[in-house]
Amino acid sequence: MQYQSMEKSKQQVTSNTNNYYASSNADVPTMAKAFAILSYITLIGWLVAIVLHGSHKSNFISFHLRQSLGLIITGALLALIPLIGWLLNVVVLLVWIYAVYHVVQGHTIRVPILGDFYQEHLDFIK
Repeated sequence: MQYQSMEKSKQQVTSNTNNYYASSNADVPTMAKAFAILSYITLIGWLVAIVLHGSHKSNFISFHLRQSLGLIITGALLALIPLIGWLLNVVVLLVWIYAVYHVVQGHTIRVPILGDFYQEHLDFIK
């Protein structure tokens, strides 16, 4: 009897976990993911993504446009710092990989440390 209840609760946890990831992927259209990924690929990719975003408005794309522009600006500013700027840009690269991974997964997770700042101060991107 106890074994059956443990198995039942284990199945519920597994199905709840799968529903979370399935719903997050199902809610985001492939086109929105493509535009969001494009926004993370250099400034030119960001410009193309913002133009395409004009015809396909989406909160998911807007969120990632703000995050990616913030990373682009941060990387450019860090490149101006002599000696340690390149080392700090390695950190930006790792954060960029983290962000692109979550775009592919269909998540809207803010980048560590500066993600909230990007969302607040780049709010002109709607």
